[in-house]
Amino acid sequence: MRGALDGGTTCGIAVVVVVVAEEAEVRVRGRRRRRWRRRRRRRRAAATVRVEDAGEVRGLPPPSPATGPHAGGGRSRGARRQGETIAKGHKNYELMLNLQLGIRHAVGKQGPITLDLKSSAFDPKEKVWTRFPPEGSKYTPPHSSCDFKWKDYCPQVFRTLRKLFKVDAADYMLSLCGDQALRELSSPGKSGSFFYLTSNDQYMIKTMKKSEVKIFLKMLRAYYNHVRSFENTLVTKFFGLHCVKLAGANQKKVRFVIMGNLFCSDYSIHRRFDLKGSSLGRTTDKPQTEIDEYTTLKDLDLNFIFRLQKHWHQEFLRQVDKDCDFLEQENIMDYSLLVGVHFRDKRNLLASEGSFDSDSSRASSPHLSRGDTDPNRFSKIKLGSNMPTRAELTVRKSECEPQIIGEPTGEFYDVILYFGIIDILQDYDISKKLEHAYKSFQYDPTSISAVDPKQYSRRFKDFVYKAFQEEKIDI
Repeated sequence: MRGALDGGTTCGIAVVVVVVAEEAEVRVRGRRRRRWRRRRRRRRAAATVRVEDAGEVRGLPPPSPATGPHAGGGRSRGARRQGETIAKGHKNYELMLNLQLGIRHAVGKQGPITLDLKSSAFDPKEKVWTRFPPEGSKYTPPHSSCDFKWKDYCPQVFRTLRKLFKVDAADYMLSLCGDQALRELSSPGKSGSFFYLTSNDQYMIKTMKKSEVKIFLKMLRAYYNHVRSFENTLVTKFFGLHCVKLAGANQKKVRFVIMGNLFCSDYSIHRRFDLKGSSLGRTTDKPQTEIDEYTTLKDLDLNFIFRLQKHWHQEFLRQVDKDCDFLEQENIMDYSLLVGVHFRDKRNLLASEGSFDSDSSRASSPHLSRGDTDPNRFSKIKLGSNMPTRAELTVRKSECEPQIIGEPTGEFYDVILYFGIIDILQDYDISKKLEHAYKSFQYDPTSISAVDPKQYSRRFKDFVYKAFQEEKIDI
């Protein structure tokens, strides 16, 4: 009897801990969201907004036909760019200098590269510490930042990964360590990590928790073998894993990973979706008027079915299947398919949101061959990148029980797609198991994100296979 009581008490305490932790997380996220919105309002108030007609709704740029890579809101020289430039005086300016000094040092130490790596290369203890004093040393240049130490995790593995991903060492160093400053994204992710973009948008730096680093190092050998076996893998491409340790009393450690930016493209991304296959809480908390090209929409916000040509659809099914098998074997869950959509005619974007006259939207041609001005564009197409296709508008009929995928309407838009599987460093640990147990009492267990890797993989594939279907006509 005493043992039963003790077991029940322990379970009760665990549930209370989860409840308290979740309430604290909600409060923290709420404060972050309010601060983010205040900053956004201040930026909007300071900006000059051009309104062509009196009473016109302010928001996305006026609709115009897209006839080239930069049309329809493309990246012109004066276009608004995502993130805040880390200039001198920014709170993370010294950290940025430290990152750039360390990366330049790490990439500059090029050694022989072989694809058949020894087991010792994947050892979590395989790391190199280098001290960077301001006055310089035998191995490091003098610099204007503070004294810090730099750690390279498994340097030989990541050097080989960069070769596998066809990354030129000089371009890589120039992108990350050139004269142009990094940009910090305006709001941290749900995990509390911060993200930084290179000036050319090619690479992204994400700060990591110690637990994420441990998971990554544990699965590094399997990750290496997977991306080596499947050239068209959709999982995130990682190029380096590092740590900066500030000297002095603070002794603060900042761990970070360098990865490819999925949305680095000549075509601007008009809409982006983060898709998991779950439904609980899977809508944006922004009102329609505040949604822009940098808003990350979720499963229940998705109002399209993407129609892939037969060859690409078959390749998509095969690769998603292989990638999910890999993640399931590594006990990984909570990953997403990040999808970026470029509307080849900007009027289609506005029409799909009900803010443009339907007669004008029907005037645009659904054929993918029209408006192509770059003769080399089709040679750049690969799975998940620069893929021309059609998006069919969908409508959800039931408000009481949200449909995970809406009903097709037969209304099509020409789009270019970018997509990949992100957030692949969350394993099904004790916190996720407790989250699943607690939320299962309140909600439908199949609707929550925190489920075991096997169920997560099955549900994720079921969802994306419905969202990406085969094109039935020849284009």
